[in-house]
Amino acid sequence: MVGQDWFVTNEGQCIEAEVFSQDEAFLRPYRLYRFLTDLEDILERVHDDSVRLTLICPLVRRLLNSSEWLHMNFLPPDPTTGWSVVMLYNEPDFSITIQNVVWSPGSVSPIHNHATWGVVALLSGQEKNSFWQRSPTPDHPDRLQPVGDCLLNPGDVLCLMPNTIHQVETIGDEPTISFNLYGETNFDQRFEFDLAQQTAQVF
Repeated sequence: MVGQDWFVTNEGQCIEAEVFSQDEAFLRPYRLYRFLTDLEDILERVHDDSVRLTLICPLVRRLLNSSEWLHMNFLPPDPTTGWSVVMLYNEPDFSITIQNVVWSPGSVSPIHNHATWGVVALLSGQEKNSFWQRSPTPDHPDRLQPVGDCLLNPGDVLCLMPNTIHQVETIGDEPTISFNLYGETNFDQRFEFDLAQQTAQVF
């Protein structure tokens, strides 16, 4: 899986990141259990989310390059909702969520944040991420203003900070398939935003 790595700040700035080469250390099969162990080690010793993401991103790329089954483990999008989720890992005592997500062509997500760090690797299709930041006024504390966007192609990896606000749109005639990894969600700070009403609600 070859592509570009992107890092998105809490303010919605999308920054191109260095893609580490797959050297000899990456030739050994890299299984999901090894990935989870390495991930746990990072989370225990590193507490800055931006640093965590710089360490986790190459591991995600290494995992996907080594584990073809992850590319094929998905469901067709639900015709009613326009999306589907296959849970790959979700353990109650280890606050990590790993899933494959499929969006049907033409789908557009609500504007939202995740209230945790996240890594999204696009496996198939083309996806546009639009980014926003809060621009509060006395009358509208949840007012947003657009910051920019990033077009993801297969092989691209997007790293999101907890307060990154974005909207996902499927581009083209094919569904998008992505590998999504999230940390522990602070549900009190996870919001869906309404541009027209300039409001936010917990979801």
